[in-house]
Amino acid sequence: MTDRPLTLMAVHAHPDDEATSTGGVLARYAAEGIRTVLVTCTDGGCGDGPGGVKPGDPRHDPAAVASMRRQELQASCDVLKISDLEMLDYADSGMIGWPSNEAPESFWQTPVEEAAARLAELMRHYRPDVVVTYDENGFYGHPDHIQAHRITMAALEMTALTPKVYWTTMPRSQMQRFGETMREFGEDMPEPDPAEAAALAEIGLPDDEITTWVDASAFSDQKFDALAAHSSQGENIFFLKMGKERFREWMGTETFVRVKDATGAAVPENDLFAGLR
Repeated sequence: MTDRPLTLMAVHAHPDDEATSTGGVLARYAAEGIRTVLVTCTDGGCGDGPGGVKPGDPRHDPAAVASMRRQELQASCDVLKISDLEMLDYADSGMIGWPSNEAPESFWQTPVEEAAARLAELMRHYRPDVVVTYDENGFYGHPDHIQAHRITMAALEMTALTPKVYWTTMPRSQMQRFGETMREFGEDMPEPDPAEAAALAEIGLPDDEITTWVDASAFSDQKFDALAAHSSQGENIFFLKMGKERFREWMGTETFVRVKDATGAAVPENDLFAGLR
């Protein structure tokens, strides 16, 4: 044992991603005295601009959007009591199929080894006991989420560290109800065609394959407020329409699949740090 604090590192693609799938654990573990490190890979420049101006609109200024989102990210970190924020500042690649995917400076076009080497340096510095990122499909296929997964796994291979490693996920039992919930809160969602429905059904994992269920309901208000800090993207953040009570019901438990572990902690587990304390 050493005096070094237990450390959680979450590797996310864009500003606001930190709150959606990990806001609860970041707030909970910070409250427990664990060091929380957030690595945000892109500048978020493909987000909405002031007034909801979309990428591709002549009025959309990616640099101005990135600057605005950097301030919002810091506000979110303040709400979640995140200890350390590290930004790799690659250009946001945008959604799959967007022209920005092909921009040479985009995160998607950055060689994995190059970005992984930068992340590995941060890992050596912070020596995380737990690392959280996305699965191979970036949870839902976003290029920058996929790239965040790739560089995280590559960076781990570059170090001699042996943290517990988790990928974010959602139980499919909950995903199956997602469309109904969106319609309940006024989202104009037509019934998906069979192909879309089949694709949606593949997001997340069957409940019995989820290894880790972390109760962060006591911190759901912080998670909600962290999402709300990203106000420029409010149009795209469906969960803010729920209000805090329903948000707690839907988002109070965060789920993960454990993919690397040297502790031998039994699964299913209810603590990312099981076996470490």
